[in-house]
Amino acid sequence: MLFTVSRRVAAYARVSTNDEEQANSYEAQVSHYTRHIQENPEWEFVSVYADKGITGTSTKKREQFNDMVQDALAGKINLIITKSVSRFARNTVDTLTTIRLLKEHGVEVYFEEQNIYTLDSKLTFIFLVRKSVQKVFCSSASPLYFSLVRMLRMVRGCH
Repeated sequence: MLFTVSRRVAAYARVSTNDEEQANSYEAQVSHYTRHIQENPEWEFVSVYADKGITGTSTKKREQFNDMVQDALAGKINLIITKSVSRFARNTVDTLTTIRLLKEHGVEVYFEEQNIYTLDSKLTFIFLVRKSVQKVFCSSASPLYFSLVRMLRMVRGCH
């Protein structure tokens, strides 16, 4: 008899302001991730953790983010899905520290926009470069940023 272990999956969503447009984005993110996880028969839905009206520059005041990390460390979650690296955390030190901690406990984070799985060792270098580039240029509108992103996609074979 073959047993399969489903992945215990949670998502993380965040909006940085409480204005109406962001509120709609918040609700849309929560709805999207709830449906996305529940529709996958190989996944067990844990929760959507979501911080509203909180900046991504520090994880200290992000209660839902911190609850998610604690639940992951306690073994309740083994995959976290989030829209992008910047939704997860804007601070490079917080991002890398949290990802390393989760990785040490066998917890993977998937960043949808960047198509990065943190347990994929081939992508570690690319992830570190991207975070560094984001921090240096502080704007994804920078032409140099887009040139570097294209270069990294070519390295990964994604044109």
